Amino acid sequence: MKSFIYVLLVYFSLLIGSAAFAQTASNQKVVITGVRFAYPLVEKWIKDYQTVNPNSSVNIEARTTTDPAQYDLLIEAYEPDAAIKESREYLYIGRYALLPVANASSAFAKAYSEKGFNKELFNQIYFSDIYADKKNARKIDFPYTVYTRLQKAGAPITFAHYFGFEQTNIKGKAISGADEHLIKALLRDTTGVSYSTPGLLYNLQTRKPLDGLAVLPVDVDGNGRVSNDEKYFNDLDKVIGALEADDLKNVPVEYLHVSISKTSTNPEALKFLHWLIDHSQEDLHHFGYLNPDPEVFKKGKEKLLKQVAFN
Repeated sequence: MKSFIYVLLVYFSLLIGSAAFAQTASNQKVVITGVRFAYPLVEKWIKDYQTVNPNSSVNIEARTTTDPAQYDLLIEAYEPDAAIKESREYLYIGRYALLPVANASSAFAKAYSEKGFNKELFNQIYFSDIYADKKNARKIDFPYTVYTRLQKAGAPITFAHYFGFEQTNIKGKAISGADEHLIKALLRDTTGVSYSTPGLLYNLQTRKPLDGLAVLPVDVDGNGRVSNDEKYFNDLDKVIGALEADDLKNVPVEYLHVSISKTSTNPEALKFLHWLIDHSQEDLHHFGYLNPDPEVFKKGKEKLLKQVAFN
């Protein structure tokens, strides 16, 4: 009888231990979703985090037309509504720029690699504006086809808002899918013109535009023309340096932020987010991002360090 009771005790101890282990393992699983152009940067963070936390499981579940049904961390590229902010805590982790780009073999690219883009040309090329003065529009002798995103997304929202429009005002061919699909469309069409983030436009190793793409210079001082000292868009590091050094004109810049629920918080997700506070900044420039404003980053950091997990 005693041996039977002993066996039962051992059995239940193992059962409880197994359940506790399963619970711990479950709590160490983190799901991240959000803007797809940030995935290479996020993947680098995950790799580094799991090197020092080998028992954790942090994975990206790719966004499609909607977000996954369940996720822990959301990385996004445009400012959320006030109502959404009420339920989540935000870390404004870096900034991204949006630059004009064309198929490198096009006559348009050859011409505007010299002439560059000022505000009026941005409006004329990319936007349907019923109030524009058509008489003063610049004559463009080269065929071009604008490509933009079909679905609501951070890059087109930021691009349009910067120039005083809505995403629906961007004209041209609307491409279904992620920002990467705009790049593929440009490479297939010798008349293609679009806009995108440096992380997608440049080879991150050579720091030069991807083969087949021409990143076009911009009138960054806002004087209406592009001078020779503004023609540094063939070098990613020079672009980042210039954008961080000055408050430049005609270059949309917006924050990339990571958020977590204020209530049903996965402890491991919060741990990962706390790790990002200390380690995320060192990778930004390599992947084509700008550093955040120190005060903006500090504000989010302080809020997150006070947050505790409820699971």
